[in-house]
Amino acid sequence: MQQANTKERIILGIDPGTAVMGYGLVKETGPKIELIALGVVKMEKLDDHMLKLQRIFEKTVALIDNYKPDCLAIEAPFYGKNIQVMLKLGRAQGVAMAAALSRSIDITEYAPRKIKQSITGNGNATKEQVAAMLQNLLSFKETPDFLDATDGLAVAVCHSFQRMSTGSKTGSKKSYSGWDTFAKDNAKRIVK
Repeated sequence: MQQANTKERIILGIDPGTAVMGYGLVKETGPKIELIALGVVKMEKLDDHMLKLQRIFEKTVALIDNYKPDCLAIEAPFYGKNIQVMLKLGRAQGVAMAAALSRSIDITEYAPRKIKQSITGNGNATKEQVAAMLQNLLSFKETPDFLDATDGLAVAVCHSFQRMSTGSKTGSKKSYSGWDTFAKDNAKRIVK
């Protein structure tokens, strides 16, 4: 039986992409994490970039409406040499974030190295290593068609790990809904 003081939280993790978007959902109950769902949204057949962005938005809203997550954790686009790819990934990420904002869901962004480090202990881990560690951690056997699905799941698990490692300590990071709330809580730090 679940204790009354154990908080539950559902985390939606997204690995944005314009060909394939990976997602994963976990339920956190105290220190325990369990897999709810993982999958991909494929967009290879869509030629128009704007249609891909529309699909990302619609699918993200559908995931939020279906699973009612408490927050969204999303992978930040990595720095690459191809500026066009960076721009498209940034748009994909922004559209997924806009979908979460349209449902008043808190958003946290993680760098790819931070996610890999959090899951495997190695910031340079391969997608296969991340997937294997998640299968072990969350006890699921099925191998997703795409490693993008486990990448999305990794973002959700990474977010859960951040709360667990910093949530109860004094001086833990606090998130703010905007500059005004930050300024109000940190009035002594503001130089006039």
